[in-house]
Amino acid sequence: MKRRPAETSLQIQVKLLDCKYLGRVMGAMRLTSAHRYVQKSKSFKCVLCFPIALCVLYFTSSSLQLLIGLLPMDKCSLESAKMLSLDNSVDTSLDLGSRHDVQTCTSWKAPIIWDGMFDPGLYDQTHKREGSSVALTVFAVGRYLDAYLSTFLNSSEHHFMVDLPVTYYVFTDNPEKMPDIKLAPQRSIKVIKVERHARWQDISMMRMKAISGVIESDIRHRCTHVFCFDVDQVFTGRFGSEALGDSVAVLHAYYYRLPRMWYTYDRNLKSKAYMENGDFYYHAAVFGGSWRSVKALTEACYQSIMEDKENGVEALWHDESHLNKYMWLHKPSRVLSPEYCWDTSIGYRTDIRVSRLLWAPKHYDSLRTS
Repeated sequence: MKRRPAETSLQIQVKLLDCKYLGRVMGAMRLTSAHRYVQKSKSFKCVLCFPIALCVLYFTSSSLQLLIGLLPMDKCSLESAKMLSLDNSVDTSLDLGSRHDVQTCTSWKAPIIWDGMFDPGLYDQTHKREGSSVALTVFAVGRYLDAYLSTFLNSSEHHFMVDLPVTYYVFTDNPEKMPDIKLAPQRSIKVIKVERHARWQDISMMRMKAISGVIESDIRHRCTHVFCFDVDQVFTGRFGSEALGDSVAVLHAYYYRLPRMWYTYDRNLKSKAYMENGDFYYHAAVFGGSWRSVKALTEACYQSIMEDKENGVEALWHDESHLNKYMWLHKPSRVLSPEYCWDTSIGYRTDIRVSRLLWAPKHYDSLRTS
């Protein structure tokens, strides 16, 4: 995950305690109220930090995540999948009532895909009959290529859209170091050389421009759908055609059970990513949809990023902040559960029956350029 451009003293305390992501949650609490109480005195802030710091000392990351896992989710209000705003006719087969422990649809009638809701064979048959094909984009720049790309691609061959034609679009600054991957029939790799930016934040944000460009020049002539991934992940279970839709977002594993007031949206009024409230908090490590929808998203995010740059602003969570803003204004037609991008360090959750894509171990100190 990405770090904040600037860290508060509280966040530094949290990092010293090694409570992963607790700093981000605490930061969300402060950001939510900071703009309302900016006139509070510094002394009051110091007094406020003390009990919070004690709470951090008391709760380890594992116990905190256990408590978060007990927080209830909203429930789907639809009686039948026939009431959904359908991405595909096969969505009428979704069993929205099969998972009473989680939310299976959104307020705008889009499905939220969880294990147990769908028939994998039925989805695969439908998409094969309709001629669906998928472009997978991934960036492996700098030391990320050596550390993650081979594992990512090899695991994808076993789990990602295995019954459909897939073209991998690998963006890298070092094409000659591409690993040798044994591909199944109807699967191919295209390597695209990109510039290596000095800051990892710029690499992350500038991918929006690169993805938009390759959709226009190549993908739209070859594939019906596009999925965009961070490379520091590994597929561990079926990531199949049930995930295909016109506009697809994934619930962030660390936020899907938290109250909305704790979501870390960018609340800087000067940023194009600014948003006070939203529906969910989406993870930018995975997003997708039809090539038209992904092109529209990446173009809009890139434009917002460039406007921020011209104004001397950088969004709180970089491209992820801009993606969340876009998905709030343009609701996704399909939402994937955290099964589709899970972090095992969160610990056991009863609602995560299967993990389909896992965060790989992070080694930011040695991998990031700045």
